[in-house]
Amino acid sequence: MDFAPVLDGFGVVLEPTNLLYCLIGVVIGMLIGVLPGLGPAATIAILLPVTFGIEPVTAVIMLAGIFYGAQYGGTITSVLLRLPGEASSVVTVFDGYALARQGRAGTALGIAAVGSFIGGTVSIIALTLVAPVVAGFALDFGPPEYTALALLGILLVATVSSGGRLKAVIAAAVGLLLATVGRDGFTGAERFTFDNLSLADGLDFVPIAMGLFGLGEILYNLEERHRAVQAPTTVANVWPSRADLRQSSGAIGRGSLLGFVLGILPGGGATLSSLAAYALEKKRSKHPERFGKGAVEGVAAPETANNAAATSSFIPLLTLGIPANATMAVIFGALLIQGVSPGPQLVSQEPELFWGVVNSMYIGNILLLIMSIPLVGLFVKILRVRATILAPITVLITLVGVYTVNNDVFDIVLVIVFGALGYLMKKFGFDPGPLVLAFVLGSLLEDSLRRSLLIFDGDATGFFTRPISGTLLAMFLLVALLPPIRAVLGRRRASSHPDTAAHDTKELV
Repeated sequence: MDFAPVLDGFGVVLEPTNLLYCLIGVVIGMLIGVLPGLGPAATIAILLPVTFGIEPVTAVIMLAGIFYGAQYGGTITSVLLRLPGEASSVVTVFDGYALARQGRAGTALGIAAVGSFIGGTVSIIALTLVAPVVAGFALDFGPPEYTALALLGILLVATVSSGGRLKAVIAAAVGLLLATVGRDGFTGAERFTFDNLSLADGLDFVPIAMGLFGLGEILYNLEERHRAVQAPTTVANVWPSRADLRQSSGAIGRGSLLGFVLGILPGGGATLSSLAAYALEKKRSKHPERFGKGAVEGVAAPETANNAAATSSFIPLLTLGIPANATMAVIFGALLIQGVSPGPQLVSQEPELFWGVVNSMYIGNILLLIMSIPLVGLFVKILRVRATILAPITVLITLVGVYTVNNDVFDIVLVIVFGALGYLMKKFGFDPGPLVLAFVLGSLLEDSLRRSLLIFDGDATGFFTRPISGTLLAMFLLVALLPPIRAVLGRRRASSHPDTAAHDTKELV
């Protein structure tokens, strides 16, 4: 591996402007993590118009900082208020708040900061080593391989979504349908435009993202504003003791590895990684009854895993052009706005951008570790600001921002429409993530599929004759068929051993 571009990347990061935007990104990320409900995807979607006037590498450094900064910000409210500010911090509530009630809130926040730093750093080192290999491997990808990869990505996103499998599949199907709006790239025929010239070039990603994640989240959170917020717990003795560090060292190591692997997978991301890491530690523990009552490992494992996953999710985005989760889909849109096409050529054609973004994460994690504890008091005060004050300001920024991208009033109409759709999706338990990811992957899927069929003269079995596409489609079939197979086996087991099934059900409860 040639380390010259890597070192040049540090030169890019250490430029004063990039350092400033890295700092701005992690501070905004922590702030957004503290505010329950908004999340990094919504924030990045709202800030997309701002990035239009910034250099591409600077813009992505800031957006990346928002993403991994939000992972730790959500920890603060989880520990102090039993209110997860970010979805990936839901599991931290179990033991973090229990520790706070025992007067050990500082210990919980300290071990979360240390775990987040170690998990993020380990993941960045692995990203530095693995990403160029993945990019080199991706050069062998043609239309059949991208077809199989897009199919697998959409399916994985749909099967691991937080909104339920059926609802996620429906949302993904809607996203694929929206991706077909506009002129056909092969024939030039108009599809679903209803003779509207504004739809002739298809739907723009920015108003969709800003509507679903920005306006939709705001409307939903305003409806939930009646929920009472408890007074924040006093924070003292911030840094964990040696005994706490020794006790959680294994959880931090396993969380780093697990988070890195799951973050790469489409649909994996920080939330799934934190859940998996917590479940793993509870299963490995000799005293699982401690979990939920103030186990330090119950904070260290998920917080380490979600930061590791937040970093590793950049690998499929930058090297394959495949966003692994909803936030990566929004950053993908930011890159496209900047005229940058993520993919295997990015490492060789845009080394300053690629290594600048990767190396900025080292600096960002150090900044998070330094700032996380001193700023806790400030972030707790922000929790007292009423949603009725914050929401109108955010809506105004959203509408003005989306208009400035194309100077088109129709984009404002789209934001309002998709904002209403996003609100209804949240209201009825649909996760908007699969819709956005399917929309992003839809164009890639359609173009690659049609080009592949031209290559194979219409013979769909040609996908299985190529090693990479054949392997990816085999994985697709495995993931698609596994749930119904498990369901059938479960019914057979229940019918043949009713007493055992009843006992298992009782234990699960």
